[in-house]
Amino acid sequence: MARVPFVGLTGGLGAGKSTALAALGRLGAATLSTDAVVHELYGSQEVREAVVARWGPEVAPDGVIHRPTVARRAFAAPDESTWLEELLWPRVGARVAAWYEALGEKDPPPLAAVVETPLLFEAGMEGVYDATLAVVADEEVRAQRAAARGHQVVDERAARQLTQDEKAARATYAVRNSGTVDELEEQLSGVLAALRETNRTP
Repeated sequence: MARVPFVGLTGGLGAGKSTALAALGRLGAATLSTDAVVHELYGSQEVREAVVARWGPEVAPDGVIHRPTVARRAFAAPDESTWLEELLWPRVGARVAAWYEALGEKDPPPLAAVVETPLLFEAGMEGVYDATLAVVADEEVRAQRAAARGHQVVDERAARQLTQDEKAARATYAVRNSGTVDELEEQLSGVLAALRETNRTP
């Protein structure tokens, strides 16, 4: 059985990574969001106790981690964000590896295994994947999406992120998500076809 292509999905703030991930799922890929894995980890006793020991009980009122408070503490100083990354990322990596391994049992296998990884290049994780996919969008479209969610588009360099153009330049594939979902799906279908061709055994 051919190995399922392992793909890291990333993109700029407001580019529509989650929309692309959902579209890939509809097109026959298996999908996973590292943000969803982190959310799950925050519900575990082990991670909750470690975070409370580091920053105090106010980060977990009523025994439930409050992610915005954790984020404020983590970004208060580089040492704090490094500590949180060292707590979470090995656990995230283990979950992702177990998920990918389980896909090998599926018959028929998915067209690809796609993991949404927002800081893929910044964290030096591109080597984990067979291919990488960047989602980009026009700046005004990104601003509109962020405003619709009650957010402002954060300056990527200030947030320790590469610009979306830098992500696209480093990625194996890049798709533009400034139009309709159907247009996005058409591009993603082409990416899956290219992955299938690359993965085909002689």
